[in-house]
Amino acid sequence: MVESAHRRLIDPVLIGPEYRIRKAAEEAGIDLAGFDIEAVPHSLAAAARAAEMAAAQDVEALMKGSLHTDELIHAVVSTPALRSGRRMSHLFRFDVPAYGKPLLLTDAALNISPSLRDKADIVQNAILFARILGTALPKVAILSAVETVTPHIPSTLDASALCKMTDRGQISGGLLDGPLAFDNAVSAHAARVKHIESAVAGDADILVVPDLESGNMLAKQLEYLGGATASGIVLGARIPIALTSRADGVTARMASALLAKLVAHNSRRVPG
Repeated sequence: MVESAHRRLIDPVLIGPEYRIRKAAEEAGIDLAGFDIEAVPHSLAAAARAAEMAAAQDVEALMKGSLHTDELIHAVVSTPALRSGRRMSHLFRFDVPAYGKPLLLTDAALNISPSLRDKADIVQNAILFARILGTALPKVAILSAVETVTPHIPSTLDASALCKMTDRGQISGGLLDGPLAFDNAVSAHAARVKHIESAVAGDADILVVPDLESGNMLAKQLEYLGGATASGIVLGARIPIALTSRADGVTARMASALLAKLVAHNSRRVPG
């Protein structure tokens, strides 16, 4: 956060018990001179105050610090002025050395076992975000274990339904295909070998996973074995929420703050 402020990416407001904030800063050798601090007694109060400030438009984005994710998300969901009508979802942006462009992955951190309706919102959130990043027609791969629709694997049924929902205009702004296995979603060679004719296969901008467990494992594999660098954001509320892991370093936190800034700036141009 401090490095993001120094690089003029954000103007932060620190919310939490002031003595703990100052103690942590002192231990890290950080000078908090010039930073605004909203003093509250504990983490739940910090989440509530953050949501209150966002609803009052005193801040344009939220960023998770050391409090638990569910505390912050609960405060946002409990604030009517921050709800957009769509399900909130988390999205990772990855720079993967073996892939020729940024790769978005959703939802690997928020929705545990999303319903078909939830997945429609998750897909729409990701499409809108990809367009903010400059991809005019994002290619969305709906992942499963196989490329064919089978009633024995429910995620293949959801994938086919999401594609039909796009045909009917229930999801807009992107090009969907699925079910697709991970290999043929990101590898044109794998798609050719499996005789998959698709504008999405092998060239996906967005990967939509069946559930949080599969998404979380895929995200960590990309990062720890694939050498990917990650940043994360929560979408679907009236304000963006930069969401990072406690294990993330400075680069991931700055990148997540930048994602939130891009969404906030877009909201200025396109309110609501």
